[in-house]
Amino acid sequence: MDATTLHSIGELSRRTGLSVRTIRFYSDAGVVAPTTRSPAGHRLYDPDALLRLELLRTLRELGMDLATIRRVLDRELAVADVAAAHAEALDLRIRVLQLRRSVLRVVAGRGSSTEEAQLMHRLTQLTGAQRRALIDDFTDGTFGTADADPAAAAMVRAATPDLPDDPSPEQVAAWVELAELVGDEDFRARMRRTAGYRATGRPLGIESAVGGELAEFTRRTVAEAMESGIDPLGDRGQAVVDDLVRRFAEVLARTPDTAFRDWMARRFGEAHDPRVDRYWRLVWIVNGWQTVADLYPVYPWLVRALRNDRDAGPPR
Repeated sequence: MDATTLHSIGELSRRTGLSVRTIRFYSDAGVVAPTTRSPAGHRLYDPDALLRLELLRTLRELGMDLATIRRVLDRELAVADVAAAHAEALDLRIRVLQLRRSVLRVVAGRGSSTEEAQLMHRLTQLTGAQRRALIDDFTDGTFGTADADPAAAAMVRAATPDLPDDPSPEQVAAWVELAELVGDEDFRARMRRTAGYRATGRPLGIESAVGGELAEFTRRTVAEAMESGIDPLGDRGQAVVDDLVRRFAEVLARTPDTAFRDWMARRFGEAHDPRVDRYWRLVWIVNGWQTVADLYPVYPWLVRALRNDRDAGPPR
């Protein structure tokens, strides 16, 4: 072999950017063996060794271990197959890191306790299948009875919360709150009681009693008040409700007094529960859905205004 086609270890170092010590290590390991030695005993490498070192450096920078690289260099493994496996592993690692970052941001932003931080970490570490199983258990436990409304169960399943691979801190916080909520037996009873109205769209008894025109006027009026940010307990909110009470009392031939307002509040509250409404809002957040005004419940605002309930606080 022509000596001019051979490279010293120093020349390989200059051409590959690898240190002499590193090349010597690979050489001793048999990954890139010298072709021959000079009369003085120095290692000499042919052009193929240069190509092997360049490929080795690339694969190492991509995170592959030396044993795998050696099999690639010896043509026991295809580079494409190895690259695909490593890309998949990196995707998984990236998803884990993204989720961990979001959890840390929630912990930092909320000033969470040690216990809360541990709970968030545990709940967000669940796999997608485990998260779906959690919601499936909630749905089965809530609507698994013979008298349960199948339309309500189908609606809840169709809107299964699914935490994305790269969730925002808001989505992480919403998922943790959801996970705690669905395990509460009291909440399950509330969902079972109210979900049928949302699923079937059937009117409340009070809506049927006053007729579709006044019912639609009420929904539209309250929705506009909510969109305008009107406080149900403020003067403007109370003016809206006073007008509605008067209209309902006139149609139903009742006296628009405090007792009638309480009666209206109970009737409008039949289809809505603050915790159930909170569940749906959390589902929208976790799934990254845009809030649709027509789907957001309006009657909790009306019920609070009718009761003038300052202790209840606004819906979260």
